[in-house]
Amino acid sequence: MPELWNRHYDRAQLHSLTSTLSAVAGLRPFVYDDGRVRNMRGIEGWTGGGLRFTLWPDRALDLGPVWFNDKPVAWTHPGLGSPNTYEPGGIGWLRTFGGGLLTTCGLVHIGAPDDYLGVSHGLHGRIAHLPAENLRIWQEWREEDYVLIVEGEIRQSVLFGEHLLLKRRIETEMGSRQITVRDTVFNQSSQPTPHSLLYHCNIGFPILSPGSQLLIDDEKVEPRTPIAAAGLAQHTRFEDPVPGYEEQVFFHYPKVDGEGFTQAALVNPDLNLGILVRWSAETMPVMIEWKMLGAGEYVCGLEPATHALASWEELASKGLPRILQPGETVDYELQLSILTDEVVY
Repeated sequence: MPELWNRHYDRAQLHSLTSTLSAVAGLRPFVYDDGRVRNMRGIEGWTGGGLRFTLWPDRALDLGPVWFNDKPVAWTHPGLGSPNTYEPGGIGWLRTFGGGLLTTCGLVHIGAPDDYLGVSHGLHGRIAHLPAENLRIWQEWREEDYVLIVEGEIRQSVLFGEHLLLKRRIETEMGSRQITVRDTVFNQSSQPTPHSLLYHCNIGFPILSPGSQLLIDDEKVEPRTPIAAAGLAQHTRFEDPVPGYEEQVFFHYPKVDGEGFTQAALVNPDLNLGILVRWSAETMPVMIEWKMLGAGEYVCGLEPATHALASWEELASKGLPRILQPGETVDYELQLSILTDEVVY
């Protein structure tokens, strides 16, 4: 039963009080009409629980801007571009990144540009710049819960190479402050195929502010670079923006709960506001913390991943990335929840 404005309403009450449920919660497709995103599809969503969001079907059905009670949750960047502006080589991915609450990375490669066995891989792979097909948008009652659902399929394929299909389902409910992403990746080729996946969850101001805290219960945490090693003691705290700040990256290996999930939260105690990122640990045992406190580039990435970032040569020495056999599938789940006064740990 939806909770709206500190009161529960049943199905019959809501239908009697409104002429259309979209006055409270809904999904609305639209098309951008300006700049580098001209003709790119979007879907606007709102739950009636203070949560508003934008989905980008032409960008792997990723999550763009998100707001809670008119406060921005996601970090965004004006560089956002449609798939036809994507530069796949080297670090060209950064020119059209655009931020948003979720940018999907993979499906073969994650991390820095690299070459391995004659194949060149650009930064964080191609999937974030591939459009969804077979898009479905619907809203319906399930007993006393009114659900909002978007589904789509994103295909990464090349002749004589990988043919991976990502089936994505994004779901929330009327009155909710949570968005759930359920993904299944299929190897539809006749050959074994390397597979990597990273959920690049980008949090910005005001949840990320001087004095904000990262809450995570780790088995261990490892700095990626000497700069990160120097900042290890403060990796869960955030300072004022600094011009020329050099990013720090940490590999977290969090503890797993009894349901097979693990989690991390970024909270601003001064606002009693935060975001909880919770995901299935079996397929994503690592969380990568991207701490970037540059002036005008002030962002924290909480990034569940199939493995820590490394060169392909180093990954291969560890039996990584995972190899999907022909016809094999792998499932993922990501939950993104707004926190107010909840105790996380």
